[in-house]
Amino acid sequence: MNRNERIFLTGDRPTGRLHIGHYVGSLRRRIELQNEGEYKKMYVFIADAQALTDNIDNPEKVRQNVVEVALDYLSCGLDPGKVTIFIQSQIPELTELSFYFMDLVSVSRLQRNPTVKTEIQMRGFAGESIPVGFFTYPISQAADIALFKSTTVPVGEDQEPMLEQCREIVRRFNHIYGDTLVEPNIMLPDNKACMRLPGTDGKAKMSKSLGNCIYLSDTEKELKKKVNSMFTDPQHLTIDSPGHLEGNTVFTYLDAFSVDDDFANFLPEYKNLDELKEHYCRGGLGDGTCKKLLFNILNDRLKPIRERRLELEKDIPAVYEILRKGCEDARNTAAETMDQVRKAMKINYFDDAELIAEQAKRFASQK
Repeated sequence: MNRNERIFLTGDRPTGRLHIGHYVGSLRRRIELQNEGEYKKMYVFIADAQALTDNIDNPEKVRQNVVEVALDYLSCGLDPGKVTIFIQSQIPELTELSFYFMDLVSVSRLQRNPTVKTEIQMRGFAGESIPVGFFTYPISQAADIALFKSTTVPVGEDQEPMLEQCREIVRRFNHIYGDTLVEPNIMLPDNKACMRLPGTDGKAKMSKSLGNCIYLSDTEKELKKKVNSMFTDPQHLTIDSPGHLEGNTVFTYLDAFSVDDDFANFLPEYKNLDELKEHYCRGGLGDGTCKKLLFNILNDRLKPIRERRLELEKDIPAVYEILRKGCEDARNTAAETMDQVRKAMKINYFDDAELIAEQAKRFASQK
């Protein structure tokens, strides 16, 4: 591989439908990048094997959600002609590379990973109850990235420690076995509001388990209900009282989604978001007006996604065929990388004609 070639890779766990946090955090950027054509190859995968690490007793949930995620990908505009969309579990080379990477990471290093600590606390694991597969999540994620020699991985800021650990693993592998794999670079969202979109209840992160998500596939009615119930400023008791932006979920979402044209279309009294914020902070602007604006903006973004999804749902076998072809493409690349890995590790026994000849000569000389 030419080290100057740019390879893009990212994925999502199929634990449910994708929400707007996924969209602004990574998915929207994927669509832009596929159309810009800056990458030689783009991979987007459905991480079903990783989802099983903390859903092992509910495999049917993961199984059903694979197609849900695929529908979300396609309805948002991911083009299988430009992006290889595949299912993680269908690439056995990922398991093999993960196995080899386990020898390069200590238990103490995994324990220091702040993302792992947070995820363990969120799921209520403690001490010896932590599944090994979940605990070694950074290793399997590193294999996902390294197997396809990804140069660019878009993630939220909470995933930065995972990317750094991947870089460490790749660096150590190359130091021991020679320059074989590629250290990835992180791609963070340009808009700070998109780095970690809070839930509708104002919690730190939008999460399926907390029930505070707006899904890409939500109906207009569902969307309106969720926006109207959103957390705002608890001190903004009357329209005339000054409002506060910090921790105000409505304005965080407006930061993530709104553009100046939205005001001309939905709230022409204001030129842009800065004018709206200034009025809200000095008082005289109600939360209801802000929520109505946000609903109109979100509905404008989600309506075409919603409509495309309904069309895709009419031919589910075609969606599975897209995934099957993506898996074939990904498997071919994975096989090439693993050939290089085995050669570097000197475990390509049957492909190493020189080794066989040397061993034959050595034993012949002993007679």
